[in-house]
Amino acid sequence: MKKFIALCMAMLLAVSMIGCSGNGETTEQTQAVKVVPIDLTQEEYAFGVDKTQPELLEQVNAFIAKIQEDGTLDEIFNKYFGDGEPTPVVSAELDTSKDQLIVATNAAFEPFEYMDGDNYLGIDMEIAALLAEELGQELVIQNMEFDAVCLSVGQQRCDIAMAGLTVNAEREEYVTFSDTYYQASQRLITTGDDTTFDACTDAASVEEILAGLSSSDKVGVQRGTTGQYYVEGDEDWGFPGLPAECVPYSNGSLAVQDLINGNLTYVIIDAAPAGCITEALNEVQ
Repeated sequence: MKKFIALCMAMLLAVSMIGCSGNGETTEQTQAVKVVPIDLTQEEYAFGVDKTQPELLEQVNAFIAKIQEDGTLDEIFNKYFGDGEPTPVVSAELDTSKDQLIVATNAAFEPFEYMDGDNYLGIDMEIAALLAEELGQELVIQNMEFDAVCLSVGQQRCDIAMAGLTVNAEREEYVTFSDTYYQASQRLITTGDDTTFDACTDAASVEEILAGLSSSDKVGVQRGTTGQYYVEGDEDWGFPGLPAECVPYSNGSLAVQDLINGNLTYVIIDAAPAGCITEALNEVQ
């Protein structure tokens, strides 16, 4: 089984370079998995800046405004949601004697950050490269577990967190959030032959079905993300939680693969990664 999963993950990385539409649709007649095309949440992505660097926050916000106004941000989005070609990003080695911008990320969150060999790809990574260039600094990317990203910035080990971060009060204990650069949501992934949600037209109708789950049901999420808070429930986020067992994974791809393997009932992750992951895994089934 481990060899099978490893093979699928390797193939996933290979096919993911062809791009994704972000809605889980694929040309395959039979799908192993599919995304229910209904947003369960409404979220805002922003970058988490070191609280001790207010000048960096000002520079980041000015840069976000600049790339939104001049069309650069739309061009980056087109590379991952349209027909553009992604630009690989290379990280320099950490060297405290140099003027470097140290970015904390979790490069398992396509299309925002992921790996191709030693290169980084993704919306956040391309923004990071342009930000470092704007600031006249050398870019250093520190790849780590998602739940360590904001903590590393809070401990001043990194300057900024760029990892598809949803703005929320808990993370603001560690970082100061920049202005928003992307509107996000959570979506549900099911097996391809599951018709349970086919008649659903809005989040309320999906949530009504999810409320009928039991403790024997298992819902996979990426550890430390909004999906985990959604399933487990969290007062600060305004999520009541689901009556199912939450199963955290280090990345969404592993969760969806376990759904295919029959070990999960559903997976809940961010909409854009959900689309990329399901397309890639459907290609290799």
